This record gives sequence, structure tokens and C-alpha cells, in this order.
Amino acid sequence: MIREIFTTLLAIMTFSFSFGQEKEILLKEYDPVSIYNIPETLPKKAKFPVIDMHSHPYAKSKAEIEKWIETMDQAGIEKTIILTYQTGAAFDSIYDIYSKYQGRFEVWCGIDYTGYDEPNWTEKASEELLRCYKKGARGVGELGDKGEGLSYSKPTAASGMHIDDERMDDLLKKCGELGMPVNIHVAEPFWMYQPIDKHNDGLMNAQEWKVDTTKGGILGHAALLTTLENAVNNNPETTFIACHFANTSYDLNLLGNLLDKSPNLYADISARYAETAPIPRHVKKFFEKYQDRLLYGTDMGLAPSMYTTTFRILETEDEHFYQKDLISYHWPLNGFGLSNNVLKKVYYENARQILQ
Repeated sequence: MIREIFTTLLAIMTFSFSFGQEKEILLKEYDPVSIYNIPETLPKKAKFPVIDMHSHPYAKSKAEIEKWIETMDQAGIEKTIILTYQTGAAFDSIYDIYSKYQGRFEVWCGIDYTGYDEPNWTEKASEELLRCYKKGARGVGELGDKGEGLSYSKPTAASGMHIDDERMDDLLKKCGELGMPVNIHVAEPFWMYQPIDKHNDGLMNAQEWKVDTTKGGILGHAALLTTLENAVNNNPETTFIACHFANTSYDLNLLGNLLDKSPNLYADISARYAETAPIPRHVKKFFEKYQDRLLYGTDMGLAPSMYTTTFRILETEDEHFYQKDLISYHWPLNGFGLSNNVLKKVYYENARQILQ
């Protein structure tokens, strides 16, 4: 069976050219260059000050962090939220190095799922959460559930336990009491749940990113969104941030419905620029409608070109451009051309509302 799937995938991912001396071209090697002679804008610095609400401890040393700060200054990034996934000594070590640069970074912790299937787990996890808070953590995240259960936090995954599990309730309430927002990753882009065939719009990455819901005990896309909705509704005093548009780029109405129902829910836009840039007019309307609930984030490293690409998509009306070194789809990208009012909120003002 595995051999048959692999053979089919190779067939799908290969284009054959019958003219001239051309060789077969693999889909993964497809690297189009736009032929259009149209305006090109490359904003090196954001139009307004920015708080990046979704990044990770990519820089490991003092020199690397200071280089990152230089890049942030050039790009107009005032502060970056470092989502560590970590608890215990691992969290402490990350906090110790990043906290030296006061005002430039805010470090968030994970939740320790060790012993999550034992009777006293919630109490122990709450104690570690409070310890991390006293150390300096001011938020929790990124928590993650792609269907098998909460798995991002270190050192232990919580297979079968989802964000709306009753075992999580006291922890999520504690986050509200401490004023710690919870960044949660549920599901994945919708094409990752679809068959790997010629109709799959995300075929470029299908083999690597496929979510196999045929395996027992794995929640699908809709069920994972329900777990998010349940957790948000059950904990109205806790602020939740559904990262990556809650992975609803294919149908932003799903996220819109959640935002309409729950004033304690926000969404960050990190690492879903490629998934939204192909439909700029629709996405622009979504930004306009939910301008008070969306947060800028990156989650794509720390290169200057990465920031430029995000600014280009948000600020300009450039059309049909590619950024293959950052985004591995075959889709062309387009700018949203957001208004100054929307940009100010998404870049900075909304973040200030939820950060301590």
C-alpha cells in the first residue's frame, strides 16, 4: 500500500515536457518568475510601529539576538513575543537570555503535560505555570493540536487531550487570573486534510504536511475548531489568540463566526501570508471587518526579507509576485493594500490591548 501511494505521488508531482530537449521537471522544483511589468514595492520598514505577536527563540546566542534586534530596528519592530513551548529549566534558560533586552522581547511559557493522565496533574501543572509567571512569563504558547492532542509544549505531549478537555479548565482559568493570554494552534490549512491528488491546491507540500485523519483518535479540521470554541466559551475571562487565522484561510467566515461570538478571542496572522495573499480582495474585507481582533505575527524566522514580504502583502497593492525562498507554494502572492487605520491596529494597537 505504501509503495502504491508513493508511486502515485511521484506521478502526480512530475510534469513531462515533450518538446525540444527539455527534461522532466518535478513539481517541487517549480520556480516560476513573474513575466508581468507591473509596480513592485519592497518596504524595508513597516509603515507604523509593530509588535510581532508570534515568533520563537530562533536566535540562540547573545550575538544572534543582538543581530536580530538590529533587524527589528530596521524593520520597525518595537517588540517581539517569544513563544517558547517550554517549561522548567528549559523555559528559564530562554527567559534568562532574552530578558536581558528589556522592552524588545516578551517571553511566554508552555504548559507541562507530564503526568496529564494522573489524578493530581492539574494541580502540578498549575504550580509550574505560576512558577513560570513569577520567573517572568507573561503569556502561554504556542499550544498546539493538529488532531492527536495537545503536543507542542515540552517536554511531554498530551495525546488524546484537547484544549477543551475538563482537565485544562483550571489551567486556562488560572491564565485568565494571571492576565496571561493563551496562544493556541488548532488544525492545519484545509488542503492538508484532502486527498493527495491533482485537485489538491496545496500539492506542493502535500507529502510533507499531510494530516492523516484515517488514523484512530485523530480529530478533523471542524472538530478541532469546535475544541477551540468550547475552550474560549468556557473561559470568558481568559484571552485566547488563535494563531494562523485559526487555520481557516480557506473559509475565513469560520473564524469570523468565532470572533463574533467570543469577545475574548483574537487571531494572529502569522505564517499564513501565502495562504491568504492569493485572495486579496476577500481578505482585505475580512481585515476591515475584524480590524480590532487581528494581530500581526511572523513565525517565519528572522531574516530582513521575511519582514519585507509581510509588509509588502499587508501594505501594498502589488500583484502576482513570488517569494520562493520564504514561501514554498506555487501560488502567486498579492498585496492587500490595507488602510492606515487597519494597519495601525493590526501592527500595534490591538496587541497593546492584551499585553500587560
